[in-house]
Amino acid sequence: MKQHRKIIISGGGTGGHIYPAIAIAQALKKKEPGMDILFVGASGKMEMEKIPAAGFDIIGLPVTGLKRKFVLKNIGVMINLLISMIKARKIIRGYKPDVAVGVGGYASGPILTLAVRKKIPTLIQEQNSYAGITNKILAKKTDKICVAYEGMEKFFPADKIVLTGNPVREELENIEKKREDGLKYFNLDPGLPVVLILGGSLGAQTINESVWKHLDLIAESKIQWLWQTGKLYHTQALEKTAALVAENLKVHEFIQCMDLAYAVADLVVSRAGAGTISELCLVAKPAILIPSPNVAEDHQTKNAKTLVEKGAAILVKDQDANQVLIRKTLDLVDNKNLLKDLSRNIGMMAIKNSAEKIAGEIIALMKQ
Repeated sequence: MKQHRKIIISGGGTGGHIYPAIAIAQALKKKEPGMDILFVGASGKMEMEKIPAAGFDIIGLPVTGLKRKFVLKNIGVMINLLISMIKARKIIRGYKPDVAVGVGGYASGPILTLAVRKKIPTLIQEQNSYAGITNKILAKKTDKICVAYEGMEKFFPADKIVLTGNPVREELENIEKKREDGLKYFNLDPGLPVVLILGGSLGAQTINESVWKHLDLIAESKIQWLWQTGKLYHTQALEKTAALVAENLKVHEFIQCMDLAYAVADLVVSRAGAGTISELCLVAKPAILIPSPNVAEDHQTKNAKTLVEKGAAILVKDQDANQVLIRKTLDLVDNKNLLKDLSRNIGMMAIKNSAEKIAGEIIALMKQ
C-alpha cells in the first residue's frame, strides 16, 4: 500500500505568518490530495485557533521570544526553548516528514533545526523585505528559500533563493467582480468613497487612536469608513463612538469577508506587515501604511519603503500618525489622479499564484 507523503509546516504568531501557511497547505492539497500535513505552532498563539478552523492538525510548542527589556524573564524563555527542542525532536521522529517548512515565527526555529539534523529536506518562506534573525541563521543549512522581494541575496545564499511572492487568501482573486456584493454586505452607499482602516486581528494602538481622536472630522466627511479595530481595542472603540451620530462610520472587531472589504475600498489604511502588503498588491488598492515600531529590526518600515520607492504607497510614521493620518487620508481620497497612480503602481508589484509556486518547490524537494 502506497504511503501518503508528509509535510510539517511550522511557525505562526501573527496572521502574516498563519494565512500564508494555510494557503501553502491548501495548494499542496490541490496538487496531491492524499498528502498529510501537520502544523507546529507556539502554544497560546493565534495559530492554535486559526489552523484547526482551516481544517488542519496542529501541535503547540511552549517556545516564546526573547524579552529585550526584561533580562531575568529570559531564563524562562531559555527553559521553554529547551522544552520545545525536546518536543520538536519527538515530533520529527514520530511524524517522519518528507519535508519541513518554516514560515516564520517562534516555532520555526526548533522544528527546522531538528529537521536539518535529521537530514530532512527543509524550505523557508520569508515574507519580509528584511530577513529576520531566525531565518538568517536557518538559511545557512536549509535547502530552499522562497522570498517575496528582489535583492534578498544580501541575507541568503543566492543559489537557494526562489522569488515566489507571498501567498494570499484565495478569495482575493478577481475582487473587482465583488464590489456590488460588498456594498450590500456592509450596507454602503455606492455613490460615496470608502476608506478601509485595518487595525489588525489583535489591534494597532496608534491607528485606532488616530481614528477616535478625529471622530469629528470623520463624521463630517463625505466618506464611508470601514474600521477594523482588532480584538484588543474593540470595546474601547465602541465606547469612544457611543455618543457619535455618524452613519458613515462602521466599527468592526474583525472583518471576516476581507474580499468584500477590499472590493469596496477606494483607499486602505494599514500597518505594513508583509502579508497585508502582498494582499494590497494583488487587489491593487491605494494605501497609506503606518509601519509598526514594535517589530524585529523595524522590518515593516523596510517593507513600506519598498513600495514608496516605486510610487505604490504613502508612508506615515507611527510617531506622526495621531496628528496627520486622518487629514492625510481625507486629502488623498480627494486626489483621484494620485489614487489612480498608486493603484496602478502597487498592482504592478503583485506576484500571483505564490502558494502554488511554493507548493511546487516543496514537492520538488521530495523528489530530490
